[in-house]
Parts: sequence; C-alpha cells; structure tokens
Amino acid sequence: MLMRTLLALAGVACLWLANPASASVDAAKAQDLLAKSGCVACHAKDKKLVGPSFQEIAKKYKGNAGAEAQLVKKVADGGSGVWGPVPMPPNKGKGSDADFKTMVQFILTQ
Repeated sequence: MLMRTLLALAGVACLWLANPASASVDAAKAQDLLAKSGCVACHAKDKKLVGPSFQEIAKKYKGNAGAEAQLVKKVADGGSGVWGPVPMPPNKGKGSDADFKTMVQFILTQ
C-alpha cells in the first residue's frame, strides 16, 4: 500500500515538473483577460475559429524558448502570415504587457 502511494506521488510530481509553467499561471485571471480583451471572438481552446485554437498555438510553440516573448509581441502588435491570410489586429490599447504575458502563458499550457 505504501509503495502504491509513493508511486502515485512520484507520478504526480513528474507531471507537475514536466509542465512547470502551468503551475505559475493564474488560469482564472488569464481566461478573464482573454474574454475582456476580445480574444475569444477569434480563438477558442480546442477548435479553430477565425484564428488558431489555443491548443494549436501551444503545440506549434512547444519547446520554443523564445515563444512567450514572441507571442506577447504578436498579441500587442498584431500580425499576419503565420496561421493564414486573416491578420490579427493589434491589441495595445486592450491591455498591458503584463496582461498579454499572463494570457500567453495560459495559452502555452493548453
């Protein structure tokens, strides 16, 4: 019985360590910011709307050390050509860089 418990705890620890970013992301705050900023009008967690899903974004940038900074800049400045012909509008007036960072960190954990 003790061995099972220890193995279960070790498994949980491995999962947590495998994705440390998710441990530090305030998911509720990020989801609130995504809604208030209008991001969810074009993006959803698990399906493509106008733009890619959060899961597609996380998959594309997995293992990319510069992804967070790159995506924060993309959210702020907008851009096109990465996911198709429809451009993403700039969002500078809709939040701070700290807000954008919170949203991007959440998206990258999906």
